[in-house]
Amino acid sequence: MIDKIEVTIDVIIHATEDISRIFQSFEELLDLKEENFTIHETKGHFDNPIMILNAKIVKKAAQNFMKKLLKLLSIEQINELIEEIEERTIDSRFHMRLDKQELIKGSLTFGEKETIKIKIYTPIYNKKNTVETFTEIFQIAN
Repeated sequence: MIDKIEVTIDVIIHATEDISRIFQSFEELLDLKEENFTIHETKGHFDNPIMILNAKIVKKAAQNFMKKLLKLLSIEQINELIEEIEERTIDSRFHMRLDKQELIKGSLTFGEKETIKIKIYTPIYNKKNTVETFTEIFQIAN
């Protein structure tokens, strides 16, 4: 199923954050360029400016992204993802969150606050194949 993979990335950038550092980190670590993202500008609760970055990666580019992502994760992190496949998967989409500040520092760490949301989609026609399908995807880096 790795050939039918699609990855979406969502990042919220607050006015106090430097968007160029985030783009630089994406390019250096995951080979994603600024032009891969669309930028939506909005306002926060107190009228503070917020930018929302979205990227949708498909086909060969999605496969390459997954290989780069998985090479940057430790064996323990990959095993954690595999163990949590059922809890993290909704409608053939695997959800994970990376810590935005750690990405800027040059490493990938799972996080729950101020995160980069990544959704990995692949068609799964029978729900009982979910664990097997995503396990196969997470092992492509090996």
